[in-house]
Amino acid sequence: MPESTTEVQVPLTLPKTSEDPELLKIRHSMSHVMAMAVQQLFPAAKVTIGPWTETGFYYDFDNPVPFSEADLKAIKKEMGKIIARRLPLQRLEVTRAEAEAKIIANNEPYKLEILAGLEEPITLYTLGDTWWDLCAGPHVAHTGELNAKAFELESVAGAYWRGDETKAQLQRIYGTAWRTPEQLTEYQRRKQEALRRDHRRIGKDLELFSIEDEAGAGLVFWHPRGARMRLLIEDFWRVAHFDAGYELLYTPHVADINLWKTSGHLDFYAESMFGPMQVDEREYQLKPMNCPFHVLTYASKLRSYKELPIRWAELGTVYRYERPGVMHGLMRVRGFTQDDAHVFCLPSQIGDEILKILNLTEEILSTFDFTNYEINLSTRPEKSIGDDAVWDLATNGLIEALNRKGWSYKVDEGGGAFYGPKIDLKIEDAIGRMWQCSTIQLDFNLPERFDLEYVAADGSRQKPIMIHRAIFGSLERFFGIMTENYAGDFPFWLAPEQIRLLPVTDEVIDYAEAIQAEFQKAGIRSTIDRSGERLGKLIRNGEQQKIPVLAVIGIQEAEQQSLSLRSRRQGDLGIVSKTSLLTAAQEANHNRNADLTFTE
Repeated sequence: MPESTTEVQVPLTLPKTSEDPELLKIRHSMSHVMAMAVQQLFPAAKVTIGPWTETGFYYDFDNPVPFSEADLKAIKKEMGKIIARRLPLQRLEVTRAEAEAKIIANNEPYKLEILAGLEEPITLYTLGDTWWDLCAGPHVAHTGELNAKAFELESVAGAYWRGDETKAQLQRIYGTAWRTPEQLTEYQRRKQEALRRDHRRIGKDLELFSIEDEAGAGLVFWHPRGARMRLLIEDFWRVAHFDAGYELLYTPHVADINLWKTSGHLDFYAESMFGPMQVDEREYQLKPMNCPFHVLTYASKLRSYKELPIRWAELGTVYRYERPGVMHGLMRVRGFTQDDAHVFCLPSQIGDEILKILNLTEEILSTFDFTNYEINLSTRPEKSIGDDAVWDLATNGLIEALNRKGWSYKVDEGGGAFYGPKIDLKIEDAIGRMWQCSTIQLDFNLPERFDLEYVAADGSRQKPIMIHRAIFGSLERFFGIMTENYAGDFPFWLAPEQIRLLPVTDEVIDYAEAIQAEFQKAGIRSTIDRSGERLGKLIRNGEQQKIPVLAVIGIQEAEQQSLSLRSRRQGDLGIVSKTSLLTAAQEANHNRNADLTFTE
């Protein structure tokens, strides 16, 4: 008799548009099909732009009335008809005058504005005999190459023309498109899972943080539970940095406007800064970055080569103006804390210092269970400062460190900042999403602007190499990513409430209070549920609030100086002595473990 086999379900791969040229054509073409369908159903709608995205496409329309859910269904149905007609998509080159005449004839004012910014040759793509769009492509050959069962229109959102709040407000229809219905289904499943993990919902449900309208958009209020978690993260971060040879700085939140002129922020970053404040006949501005403050600290005295490398780190709160349409929970805010560090070193120390930063980055991120990374090395752009020798030395130092670390990476030729090459690190979460997180950036600009120097071994004055570095990036954003990664089921060491004591009768309240007091002295975060609900309800409440360990206390447990434990991650742990639980909890906190381990 043959052995039975169990078929292993392999998760479907969902490619990104930027990594799949054929999928790019499908999604780009689908945006044109959608725009054609919209204008067939809503002749008054004016078209603007319709690019692909990493998971689909969108198109912005100026339509007199808002699109409804019923409209989306009608548009999707019309798109299916267009796909079934196998209409060709053909590329045409035209003169500027020809394009202008066609646009004016169609009364498409936004396309006229787009045309003004294009260089010849001007290209159009026709869809069938009647519809066309200004477009560089690429596209599929005909709509028959699109799968009518593998796309969906997802939502309608507001958008401003050219992203400018002073210009016309448009309606953006988002869609997604795939090769197969199975890929579409998997994408929709992952999207639902992402909604379940949304840090904004979890933050509200677990009372971690809020953003209050009365205070202003993009300003975060940390509630006691979230503040406790933040403190744990910050304490871990500080210890890790002390162990890695860093010293900590604290710097002001504002500075004289002339500092921002010297640093170049007013020339290159003014739109992201809050306006100036007049104080004692001097103008001050909130800091958008910590870097100039660390530079001033370095420049406070003349340094010797013997002092280098200098490693300084700060959990510094910065303030940046973000447009209302881009703010999103903790992911994009106006006031946030960066884990900034700056290393001032000799040119010969670049490789070693970068490797140490990579090691520290891995240590910190892996503590929060982020172990899969995507790394990009960005090299010198066409317009840059600094001589070739310094750029080569810096770039080779980054490459050497990555190779010594054994990490694979992609090279973005010419993608570096004008003032130095950089390494960007993305982290992968539990559902396969990549998040930009850590950055390591060499800077030849600020040492020049602030005339930083050190005394070299031969007595000459030299400029130090400056390395910017952030591991979390923004503490708020990292907290949001981490919350979604864990779906609110935080590891034991990080949970704001680690153990909830559930007394089943008033007779054991004194015992529960004694345990809580002992736990508090030992640094274990526990509470007592005094609601008087039935045991089943107490357990359900604890599970809904994602408490790692629920400890049931009845008469028997009180007499035996024990507790009956239930772990969210480990299940039923049975009856455990009070001493064993205290020891296991202390060890989990000390070692930053996700679960409890009992030695008995």
